[in-house]
Amino acid sequence: MEELAQKAGITVRTLRFYRERKLIPPPRREGRIAWYDEDHLARLRTIAALLERGHTLNGIAELAEAFDHGRDVGELLGLGAPTEEIPVRLSPEELADVFAGQATPENLAASLDLGYLATDGTDIVHISRRLLETSAALVHEGIPLADILSAAHRVREHADALAELFTDLVLTADRTPEDLRRLRPLAKSVVEAELSMALDRRLGSLERGRHPNA
Repeated sequence: MEELAQKAGITVRTLRFYRERKLIPPPRREGRIAWYDEDHLARLRTIAALLERGHTLNGIAELAEAFDHGRDVGELLGLGAPTEEIPVRLSPEELADVFAGQATPENLAASLDLGYLATDGTDIVHISRRLLETSAALVHEGIPLADILSAAHRVREHADALAELFTDLVLTADRTPEDLRRLRPLAKSVVEAELSMALDRRLGSLERGRHPNA
């Protein structure tokens, strides 16, 4: 414990306090000896970084609990790695910065449930760079992350329905899943074009609502 505290630049008393608050996982024990490792040191450095960014110990404890109970990368990829998305590795403090302090336990739980986030040791992995950057851009536009994640659940339902529709269209008696994989860009093109036109219709409707005599 003394060695860990010294490397982390904190007092043993502070380290004991962190342990009592369950901010760090318990050490590995061999008889009466408690062994700490690099994961404990990394967690302590993360705590220090989050404190510097204005997070409270209560908030950090909730974040730690959310990640400790989240699925790991192996489990997430075992569910089927995305074929076209690029995963992004972040530290907890980097994730907090990306979402401007909205990386709350509730939002993390929603992200874990969607399969967007997983843990890998002391790091966090977001399954898709495109989704991460889009979500961050919406947050910086003033849209709450909780609302974005709620919408993501609805988008997931519609996306699954569209994927099922295209699968049923392509996989006739003489076609195989390999044909579906080969033709998937066509499905993406249709969805992108239809969404673009739907947004045009929505914008046109809003404009006509502002100027009813136009």
